Amino acid sequence: MTTRPQDAHPYTVAVSTEPIGKKYLGALFLAQFGIFVAILSPVVVSLQLKAQEMNPSDPASIVGSVLPFGALGAMISNPLFGALSDRTRTRWGRRRPWLVGGIIALALGLAWVSASTSVLMLTFAWLFCQVASNAASAALIASLADNVPEQQRGRASSILALAQNVSILAGTYLAVYLVANLPVLFVLPGIVGIGLVIVYVFVTPDRVPETPVKPFSWRQVIGTFWTNPIRHPDFGLAWWSRFLITLATYMFTTYRLLYTQDQLGLSAKDAVGVVALGVLLYTIALFVSLTVSGWLSDRLRRRKVFVAGSTVLFAAGLIVLAHAGTIGMFYFAEIVLGFAYGIYAAVDTALTIDVLPDPEHAGKDLGVINIANALPQSLAPALGLFLLGIGAGDNYTLLLWGAGIVALVGAVVVIPIRKVR
Repeated sequence: MTTRPQDAHPYTVAVSTEPIGKKYLGALFLAQFGIFVAILSPVVVSLQLKAQEMNPSDPASIVGSVLPFGALGAMISNPLFGALSDRTRTRWGRRRPWLVGGIIALALGLAWVSASTSVLMLTFAWLFCQVASNAASAALIASLADNVPEQQRGRASSILALAQNVSILAGTYLAVYLVANLPVLFVLPGIVGIGLVIVYVFVTPDRVPETPVKPFSWRQVIGTFWTNPIRHPDFGLAWWSRFLITLATYMFTTYRLLYTQDQLGLSAKDAVGVVALGVLLYTIALFVSLTVSGWLSDRLRRRKVFVAGSTVLFAAGLIVLAHAGTIGMFYFAEIVLGFAYGIYAAVDTALTIDVLPDPEHAGKDLGVINIANALPQSLAPALGLFLLGIGAGDNYTLLLWGAGIVALVGAVVVIPIRKVR
């Protein structure tokens, strides 16, 4: 069963009121895992290894200069492809073409990254990867909004978060075994992504609306990147909350491998192993909090306390990490961060969908929300590099304290949201 308001936007399908089952949740997990294992594996480990191969004396400069361009591409492409999927009309559906096309293009882009021999080539290849991955992920999240009723969004949000973080773990452990074979380390996750996304598109309904698409206009193109925060203040606050926690997260994860080498005195090979175990502990802690938080949020019909409280705890984990002088303290901080982020990720997507200005216009508005994911990825490497350079250099204490303060501000921003409790 579906419902459609009389004034529903003509670009989208009706929002489903039918409960989702384990089959859908399983397919959603696989698709999210497939997209993110392909795009996040380079961010977490392999792109840093590539940078060390290209410039052993200063790999951070390559990471800090390449990642922002990719994030800029993500910021532009996600809302654009979300809106395009709203407008798409094919016999195969409207989300499916972008899901499959995006993941195939991403796999090709990863091969290009692997083959890059200059910083310029690497930058363009990574930009292509980000555009492709956001074509797929925008369609996936819009498909979730089409198919998941309000009372189950916390659970679906938990599945997305779990899949994303398991993908980070998988990518990290791939690096442990393939650290000496960068081409396979880049390409294999893309091939896995193609297979898993195809599973989702065959399992999930993709209804095409009967109403015709409005004629193209440049005003619509410009509107793709904007949802008025004054007319929709809850949406604007949710956007800023997402922006700040993402900025705090990437201020650290962008330099995690280099942090373990510089602060803990590890070789590149040993650092990969330590990061891998750290990510494993992070993921286990995340799984523990994730499995309960989404369900409990649905049950209590509360979102804000979960999002704000977990963001404060995440900031505390960053402060612990700022003063971690041993591998044991590093692992402890990873556990705190994972537990906190599990709570946040389990509920934040549900909160975001709950405050959409027009749920029937999900692809475009969720694309605008995704700018809050992508823009910090562009800013975080540069901001992190700036903070690292203050003082005697490699100032990870300042970097992590700065990230913690950013996360605390993100917690405060959630409180004034009125549409959800």
